Amino acid sequence: MSSGSIPVTPALGVAIALLLIAAAAVSGLGRLARFRHVLFAGVRGAVQLAVVSLLIAYLVESTALAALFIVLMFVVAAHTAGRRITDDRSWLWAGLPIAAGVAPAVGLLVVTGAVPLTGLVLIPLVGQLIGGAMVATALAGKRLLDELHQRRGEVEAALSLGMTDRLARLEIARPSAGGALVPALDQTRTVGTVTLPGAFVGMLLGGATPVQAGVVQLYVLVALLAVESVAILVALEIVARGLLTRSGKPLFFRA
Repeated sequence: MSSGSIPVTPALGVAIALLLIAAAAVSGLGRLARFRHVLFAGVRGAVQLAVVSLLIAYLVESTALAALFIVLMFVVAAHTAGRRITDDRSWLWAGLPIAAGVAPAVGLLVVTGAVPLTGLVLIPLVGQLIGGAMVATALAGKRLLDELHQRRGEVEAALSLGMTDRLARLEIARPSAGGALVPALDQTRTVGTVTLPGAFVGMLLGGATPVQAGVVQLYVLVALLAVESVAILVALEIVARGLLTRSGKPLFFRA
């Protein structure tokens, strides 16, 4: 065992369980979320990580299996983001912003050969990008639809002035879209001073030098900014075009 590794002991398991119970209790008592929902999220995460931990040895040995696992991550991310935004069938469009953001970043890795094209490298790197795009898409989509609903009178006024449906929605929704990029901006601004993100810590625990860990973490943070920016813009566009909706109806289409 290396000096920087964290031993997996019963004490660590107890700490995880106590933290999960505390999170569920605080969320429930504060009416932030239901107690059972927080517990379920923690237990589900534990089960999924256990399964992935058992499969990862096989996945990293085969590029094809790693690619299939990345596709699975994308499908789950699209479903999670889409269902966070809406409960109608338009949630399927949530996959487009995620793909539009992640695909160019992954393509850049492949074309430039910046990292080894192995499952052990691609799965965590691409997974972080998909996760960032998922969060940005969910935040942007929900924020944009909420904004259009709350300011529907202004959208109708824009339509009455002769604007197209798309331009009317863009005029009202665009200023609020940037809020979805705030978490990525803050994480990048404060890296090394407030937080030491997962890629950096993981590489250090894995035996990499601080410089190597820092360079990889910088790539992840900059890539996340690019990926999430694209995802938010695409989410804005599909909302403006009436493709991502609620209750199965586009907002404010003229008869």
